[in-house]
Amino acid sequence: MNLEIITFFVLGALLIASGITVITYKNPVVSAIALVFHFFMLAGLYLNLHAEFLAVLQILVYAGAIMVLVIFVIMLLNLGDEEKFKEKFNYRKLIAIIFAFVLVLQFAIIYSTVAGSFPGSQNSVGSPGVIGADLFNNYLFPFEAISLLLLAAIIGSVILAKRKVD
Repeated sequence: MNLEIITFFVLGALLIASGITVITYKNPVVSAIALVFHFFMLAGLYLNLHAEFLAVLQILVYAGAIMVLVIFVIMLLNLGDEEKFKEKFNYRKLIAIIFAFVLVLQFAIIYSTVAGSFPGSQNSVGSPGVIGADLFNNYLFPFEAISLLLLAAIIGSVILAKRKVD
């Protein structure tokens, strides 16, 4: 089997596992960290499709900026009793973590040995030039409509957040 197909299936399985982790854990911080892991695996799928620019944007925008905001909101909510959110330690979790580390180490060894054998992107689907040209040539009206919608949302949030000082 091709290495790209194996990578796709491994990343897909990890995406499904992290998605299930996000919705099943009681602790919101654990769910948020699983969501960050999910975003990184999605960026790996973008890399598998030779869309490097989209992979970097995925990590910077979603895993970086948005998840930091989510963690700040969780911290600001001050959920109270932290004892009920704590997961009990289980030896099976430790064994799973060790196996996961070994699996990631094996993939790192495989990638390091075949790093130069990946073919380059022929059509540069995810390059910034192609995205920019497509965005401003074929999708100029939706781009401008979304920018006006975001401007209206910013103005509305400022008006709603503004408090009258007596």
